[in-house]
Amino acid sequence: MTDQLERPTTPATAQAPDTAAVRPSPATVTVAEQHWILDRAINGLRDDNPTRSASITVTRWQRVALWTMLVVSVVCAIWQPMVTAVGVIAVCTLGYLLTMLDRVLIFREGLNSRPIVITDEAARALTDDELPRYTILVPAYGELEVVGDLIGAMAALEYPEDKLQVLLLLEADDDVTISAARNCEDSDAITIVLVPPAEPRTKPKACNYGLHFATGEVVTIFDAEDLPEPLQLRRVVAAFKDLPDTVACVQAKLVYHNGHQNLLTAWFTAEYALWFGYLLPGMMGSTSAIPLGGTSNHLRRDVLERIGAWDPFNVTEDADLGIRIAANGYRTAVIDSSTLEEANSDPINWVRQRSRWYKGYLQTWLVQIRHPARLLRTIGPRSFLRFNLVLAGTPVIAVLNMAFWLITAVWFLGQPALVEDVFPWFVYFPALIALVLGNAATVFMNLIALREDDRSDLLTAALTVPVFWLMMSVAATKGMYQMIRNPSYWEKTFHGLAAKPDAGSEGGPAPS
Repeated sequence: MTDQLERPTTPATAQAPDTAAVRPSPATVTVAEQHWILDRAINGLRDDNPTRSASITVTRWQRVALWTMLVVSVVCAIWQPMVTAVGVIAVCTLGYLLTMLDRVLIFREGLNSRPIVITDEAARALTDDELPRYTILVPAYGELEVVGDLIGAMAALEYPEDKLQVLLLLEADDDVTISAARNCEDSDAITIVLVPPAEPRTKPKACNYGLHFATGEVVTIFDAEDLPEPLQLRRVVAAFKDLPDTVACVQAKLVYHNGHQNLLTAWFTAEYALWFGYLLPGMMGSTSAIPLGGTSNHLRRDVLERIGAWDPFNVTEDADLGIRIAANGYRTAVIDSSTLEEANSDPINWVRQRSRWYKGYLQTWLVQIRHPARLLRTIGPRSFLRFNLVLAGTPVIAVLNMAFWLITAVWFLGQPALVEDVFPWFVYFPALIALVLGNAATVFMNLIALREDDRSDLLTAALTVPVFWLMMSVAATKGMYQMIRNPSYWEKTFHGLAAKPDAGSEGGPAPS
């Protein structure tokens, strides 16, 4: 394993200009250059385009709008408490219905707009001269349990070694992970990049730092525990060749390899099957803005740098980047290639992870809605509405679930007059539709997705998913609280809780 970047010696092609010569090596940069690179990694987006950064949770006009709504709500609650309660429940019910309806429409589109398929033959038909330089960023922090598997995963990729750069991004004070990485079997394909310690301690900050040393025309992220399908990079290159220049990113599917470990991992696996197999392709088919997954998003480096790369203050930098790609007039495509990941098997660890995701969705929504008219013009009315329903609606609906379930339980237990008063007929019937048809539609979509993917082994998880929704509600409530108290705090997700799969095992890509 080397501590400096290897300079590729093969001549550049028309499709892959030699950018290695203009990229610094992490082993040769001076202390002053390290400080400058670190400063750009942290403050680049904030300095160049402050309103696109989540470093400030809300802008002045957003703060005024939020305080105005709060004051008006309190005044109305004091003046007309019953009318205010009915109005709030009516608004929440409308948002719930719109979000559920939009999710069904996305799923319907996804049934017709499946991920882009690149056959093995087409992927392998690309000659080395047609393949661009590729950079893989692997951020890791406190992950000595899984970092040792990285070499095997990268060695399995079918891509020319002289055009593949793998940067293992480690915090410079993470001694245990650095020691584990350097004790691994030697590999010339992997370069350790030590990121100087600085706040915020986030994955996007590390990726921004590593991007300054990237020599590839295409950049992707893998987590240290990921097992990408061997032909994934070639499939992405073939997809980019056939796609228009407006496509800046190709997202591969994330699949969990430990879906049978316990019921929680089964729920998580079924959820990902629906999300990456049908909902993201549905958004692609309707040219909607796509919130990216945390890994296996393959990005054109020139576009990535042009739009400001990742936001180190956003705790779901992937979703934020996906929306920013659309906000700058570019698109994301979804490809039928899988990366195996480990599903969270521990409930507390899962809540930590999911609360961060919900908080990041709210961060992304607050940032991107700062220029609503410009965003509307760029992505169009339908995509703009969907952006609001997905980014803001997903965490808000998860919180509302708990409130509505509690009201429903109180009604069935004693049918108090207060509940009847706050649900007049014009609110009651839409709420009933949301409760019965909305939940039934969600379960039905999960069942259809599993049937289409021949995953009858997850039937129990699909039928018991309402318990999973309760966990989502807890995580969303925690995320909203943290959004107020500590918006940029990154809750670490611990990996290595499940055994690695064998080749071609559950949920994984078939051997090529």
